[in-house]
Amino acid sequence: MRLSVTSWSFPQLSLEEVAGVAKALGIEAIDVGLFYRSALDRAEILGDPAGAAERLRGLGVGVANYYHLFGRDPQDRNLALPGTLDANLRDLDAVLRFAEAGGIPTVFILPGVVNPGQSRGDAARVAAESLRALLEVPGARGRLCVEPHVQSWAESPDLVRRLIDDTGVRLALDYAHFVCLGFRQEEVDPLAAHAAHVHLRQARPGALQAKFAQGTINFPALLGTLRDAGYEGALALEAVHQDYMGTLHDDVLTETVLMRDAVRTWLEPR
Repeated sequence: MRLSVTSWSFPQLSLEEVAGVAKALGIEAIDVGLFYRSALDRAEILGDPAGAAERLRGLGVGVANYYHLFGRDPQDRNLALPGTLDANLRDLDAVLRFAEAGGIPTVFILPGVVNPGQSRGDAARVAAESLRALLEVPGARGRLCVEPHVQSWAESPDLVRRLIDDTGVRLALDYAHFVCLGFRQEEVDPLAAHAAHVHLRQARPGALQAKFAQGTINFPALLGTLRDAGYEGALALEAVHQDYMGTLHDDVLTETVLMRDAVRTWLEPR
């Protein structure tokens, strides 16, 4: 397992500045996406995947993951919305060529939301149908994963496990989304066997993000669960400063360093 840091953790930094922070912290990779000053150019990724990948080569750090949204936000063109599959298939083909050209091992997307007129079951069914088709795009089985999240249709470990059983999809796993909704860490642990990418941030029931010393996630236990499940991928530090679920109030740099040190202490015991 190796460390990464998410570029959207630092909304006022350019991509080059995020890479500089990562290097200063001794972290050898970053996660990239479509948000804030570090945003990649979605149109370039879709229109010129190789050219978009070439722009990442001068950063001086690796890229551990690319977070792709098919639409403008998590609702637009989401996986559970009927009528979006053909456009999403076209986009995913370009996204995967971008990831291949850039040496990016994983790409994560969101599972979709409960759209107007749908039940949770309706959303789950449409999303599973979409994912089965998306996973047939060349390269998708090796790179594509989904992140179950608060306010998606997939808000419980049981629902996520059913999606895995229905599609074979792997996960961008973030325990915080489940813990914030009141699930115990041990209820999330079985999902570790299906992780392709992992996000790390502290949380507690009712709070998607908490200061490191004030949350309930047991990170030594979490890391041990990942190791025992055979996980060898990136551990992306994802403390954020966003107007989403009350995550505006933490010192992101301090929380990033505290999590980095906790992971290093576990990975390299003295």
